[in-house]
Amino acid sequence: MRSISTSKAPAAIGPYSQGIIVNNLFYSSGQIPLTAEGAMIEGSVEEQTHQVFKNLKAVLEEAGASLDTVVKATVFIKDMNDFGAINEVYGQYFDTHKPARSCVEVARLPKDALVEIEVIALIK
Repeated sequence: MRSISTSKAPAAIGPYSQGIIVNNLFYSSGQIPLTAEGAMIEGSVEEQTHQVFKNLKAVLEEAGASLDTVVKATVFIKDMNDFGAINEVYGQYFDTHKPARSCVEVARLPKDALVEIEVIALIK
């Protein structure tokens, strides 16, 4: 088991890592719309979702994986009414490759984010 850490994504804000590799699988921690410097993106749910994907791409790259090797994504959203907008952005990153996915509405996310996404990916 190996812990993943990159300065190209926000540092963990608690006692956890950005991700873990076990055998040939990478498990990311949930990514929220923080910049690598730790500033919260306060914009629309679309802007927040783009930042989440920027963070996911950074930790995936550090792990030797990519969005193309994601096998499962879990999306947590603050308001199910934002599902369409989040899905629109999500589809820009998973266009031809469509991993399995779950999406759930939650009462509250860290830092009052509107969206959080975690992934499981194969290592290249």
